[in-house]
Amino acid sequence: MGAGDRAGVMTRRVAVTGLGVVSPIGIGVAAFTGGLRSGRSGAAPARSFDTTGFEHDIACEVPDFEEPAGVGRTSALAVAAARMAVEHAGAPDLRERRGLVAIGSTMGESRDIDTLVAQELADGPAGLDPAVVRRINAGRLSVSIAHELGLTDVEAVTIPTACAAGNYAIGYGYDVVRAGEAGFALCGGADALCRKTFAGFYRLGAMAPERCQPFDRGRRGMLTGEGAGVMLLEDLDSARERGAPILAEVLGYGLNCDAAHPVAPDAGSVARCMRLALKNAAVKPEEVGFISAHGTATKANDIAEARAVKEVFGEESPPRTVSMKSMLGHTLGAASALAAIGCVVALTEGFIPPTINHVETDPECGLDCVPNHAVPADLRVVQNNALAFGGNNAILLLGRYEAEAVAT
Repeated sequence: MGAGDRAGVMTRRVAVTGLGVVSPIGIGVAAFTGGLRSGRSGAAPARSFDTTGFEHDIACEVPDFEEPAGVGRTSALAVAAARMAVEHAGAPDLRERRGLVAIGSTMGESRDIDTLVAQELADGPAGLDPAVVRRINAGRLSVSIAHELGLTDVEAVTIPTACAAGNYAIGYGYDVVRAGEAGFALCGGADALCRKTFAGFYRLGAMAPERCQPFDRGRRGMLTGEGAGVMLLEDLDSARERGAPILAEVLGYGLNCDAAHPVAPDAGSVARCMRLALKNAAVKPEEVGFISAHGTATKANDIAEARAVKEVFGEESPPRTVSMKSMLGHTLGAASALAAIGCVVALTEGFIPPTINHVETDPECGLDCVPNHAVPADLRVVQNNALAFGGNNAILLLGRYEAEAVAT
């Protein structure tokens, strides 16, 4: 998006200069990229809570990640991803700059809530640990990042728009950097797996017994997961002046909320959100190299999302549309942030990640979901979809960095 004068306000190009990833298929950009390229699955029996009484127990947890004492797991995931993003960007000193920390989440410190419930059931209200009570405030996700990085001149916000929250946070970061209200934004999403989340989706009948198969005729639902993804966004001119790596540009985004149904997506509303995003980014549909779908592998979501894609991009040859949730599981507030990072990796490394576990495409979806194996691709613009409960939709457009604006 080129710098220009929109409604009398000078705007800036917004660069992605750093990526931080804590995911079920790899911690750090290199491991995450390798996982996406190879089609690695993060699915395994859940270990972080007692699964007694459930007919199946497969989830996508982050292996070998131990949170420090005194910090909730979701905050620990977010802080780790933020530190990685800053290091990946060349370790700039952000303490001297006005900035934003925006983290999206669905459940906040959900594992701590499980702990408190267990304590109250065992010992009554008097048995609650005050230290755990103090850290369940979801606002601590962004505040913890600011505290750990020593950032004092920042706005710290936690965005609770469920499974679209990561894209919401990145969109907010794009806005403030583009308008010159902040020199940088650390933005993304984080959520930890817990019994409450697992049981909730289990009771909804939305959980697959073994594997996640988006857009497949035989799909049986999603797998819950956890993780964190954080991007460092900077004003492009400032980033170039300091010699920062320019990984991609945020071109624009679209948001809407149809509130048509508590959980079922509305294809028409999703299509409208895609059009809003394309217009905001000044991108033509034919310029989109692939779509990172919300792709939960539930019957309703995949069909509605596929219909929306075809409504906007045409029935005959819509872009390849992949679901990284086939590998990562549904990481809730982290989902679209991790997928956005996957989109940046795809732009820089020149490949489209696969939709794994694919056997036969559902004819009601009828999309090329890049089954089972990544494919090489010369990508210029990619689209990242996020659809949340309550009809909250957030669509993000990212572009390959070019010396001149990708779109004006």
